[in-house]
Amino acid sequence: MLTYKYRNFYEMVEHNAKHRPKETVLLVDERKVDHLRLKQKVDTFARFLEFSSIKNGDKVALIIANSEEFIVSFLAVTKIGAVAVPLNTFLKREEFEYILSDAQAKLLICSPEFAGETSGLLEATPVEKIVWTGHYDKLDERNYSFVEITGSMETHEQLAKAPKLDDLACIIYTSGTTGKPKGAMLSYRNMLSNMVSADEVFQITAKDRFIVYLPMFHSFTLTVMVLLPLYAGSSMVLIKSVFPFSNVMKQTLLKRVTIFLGVPTIYNALLKAKIPWYFLWFNKVRLFISGSAPLSEHALQAFNQRFKRATLLEGYGLSECSPAVAVNRSQKQKPLSVGPALPGYEVKIVSEEMMELPLREVGEIIVKGDCVMKGYYNRPDATDETIVNGWLRTGDLGKMDAEGFLYIVDRKKDLIISKGINIYPREIEEVLYKFEGIDACAVIGVKDESNDEEVLAFIQLKEEVESIPEIKLKQYLKSHLANFKVPKHIYTVEELPKNATGKVLKRVLKEHVLSGKFPLK
Repeated sequence: MLTYKYRNFYEMVEHNAKHRPKETVLLVDERKVDHLRLKQKVDTFARFLEFSSIKNGDKVALIIANSEEFIVSFLAVTKIGAVAVPLNTFLKREEFEYILSDAQAKLLICSPEFAGETSGLLEATPVEKIVWTGHYDKLDERNYSFVEITGSMETHEQLAKAPKLDDLACIIYTSGTTGKPKGAMLSYRNMLSNMVSADEVFQITAKDRFIVYLPMFHSFTLTVMVLLPLYAGSSMVLIKSVFPFSNVMKQTLLKRVTIFLGVPTIYNALLKAKIPWYFLWFNKVRLFISGSAPLSEHALQAFNQRFKRATLLEGYGLSECSPAVAVNRSQKQKPLSVGPALPGYEVKIVSEEMMELPLREVGEIIVKGDCVMKGYYNRPDATDETIVNGWLRTGDLGKMDAEGFLYIVDRKKDLIISKGINIYPREIEEVLYKFEGIDACAVIGVKDESNDEEVLAFIQLKEEVESIPEIKLKQYLKSHLANFKVPKHIYTVEELPKNATGKVLKRVLKEHVLSGKFPLK
């Protein structure tokens, strides 16, 4: 049973402003923002939202690049009991239009660099006003300047109705790998449960410093990299973009970062990069944490050999669980495992009939606990399919050992069934990753004329490698895998399609195959 010292996010801001007012909370380039100044900005922007008739329960969308403005906006929106809807900034106009309409967003806060893709949204969606976080030269009665608002309005601290633990705080739209994206409704309890559990496991203190360079709209970044530091009274280094990556490394060293969170593509890049000796010697990182997609066993071992003074811990989560579910511990971790469930959560492996399976047997991962979302916004049918008797069906396949360590086998939707036999793409990918010269890979199943599935692999080569003969790769795979698991075709591509957090978009690869871009014969 988890206990909560805060009912909402604003109470965290209030607590820090009262107990450590002059301590730095944000480092943005050469600028520092202390806890008291952050609270003042949140109060000021919250006042504007109230003047703009934003009420408890109203939806406010954010299309904002990583910045102080994102944090201030998110905290101000939730302070007054409105619901924040952070949107993927990589989307296109039609996708923005769909989500803003689906969420019934009343107000949009937007970075000017997205003005092109958001043009016309005032006419096409329920959005009544847009607040621009930077310079925008078309200000009028429906377009406002964030800088002018936060620089001119009075602050206020009185709230007509403070948000409670079970109130809706945020709607995170899933990436929509199949069909239209769905909005996962997360309450304060959902997201705070992640902070309480992570704080206990990682033993975060006010002396810790996080680096935030992954997109803030993503649930992993938002909860674990932005809100968790606020919960613990820590500080964070804000980086607008992961590119150039050399800047991320430079800021990690110069600003004495202690907690570094990333995704497998980042850690694979770190393994390839020529890192100067003084970074390895003088950096202060004590924890590297990986989420979003599985790390290969090879990458995990190589990373721990290179960064000997820190620990790389792999975890597992999904937006519908706010998002963290399980993570390895500094005291004990197991290769290829994502660790035990976080404190306060339950994880089981079940059959199609939702019956619990024996240890080490593969089945669907289900999760129960305060992290489980309230449901999908305006999608009761999808909610009923996903949450059964309080258990969230993740759609991921996994197995559990006797110590409660969880192993992700694959996405249920990625499972390949060939001639009645289950084939797990990740198993094949793990073997491919060990082949010298392969930088990234993905394995998919595509149905043939007989409605059976054929195994296909896509590989991305390391920069210095010109080519790898397909026959050589197949011979290698046959020496490590049963013949039925060996892909019928192995295609070499310049770059695998990925989403904002580095997950390979297997749906796109399947579309390419079905459209004839990659011949099956």
